[in-house]
Amino acid sequence: MFVGTDITVIARFDKMVEKFGNKAYKRFLNDEEIALVKTTTTAAGFWAAKEAVSKALGCGIGAELSFHDIIIKKSIKNKPLLVFCDEVKKKFSIKQSSLSISHDGGFAIAVVIIEVDI
Repeated sequence: MFVGTDITVIARFDKMVEKFGNKAYKRFLNDEEIALVKTTTTAAGFWAAKEAVSKALGCGIGAELSFHDIIIKKSIKNKPLLVFCDEVKKKFSIKQSSLSISHDGGFAIAVVIIEVDI
């Protein structure tokens, strides 16, 4: 079992959207995820979640894992869920995952737990 966490400043996303509009989200979100993002607070939480995944897997965002390999969805009760592309699931032997995102005091934080086959 692996754990990853990340924290980011929400104002960074305010500035990004002010400068580039919602197309700034395309860098790290797919169209379905962008549809879930109603505020920069949510966008910051999604960013932190994807960074937390990369830390849990121990590879960072880069050649082995891209932002678009990680998809965030919502349950019926609005709980964030992680979905991985098949290649990443296989490469890292991912069985299950859990995600928690929180926002407070101008920050977004995410914690990820990933269970793998060893």
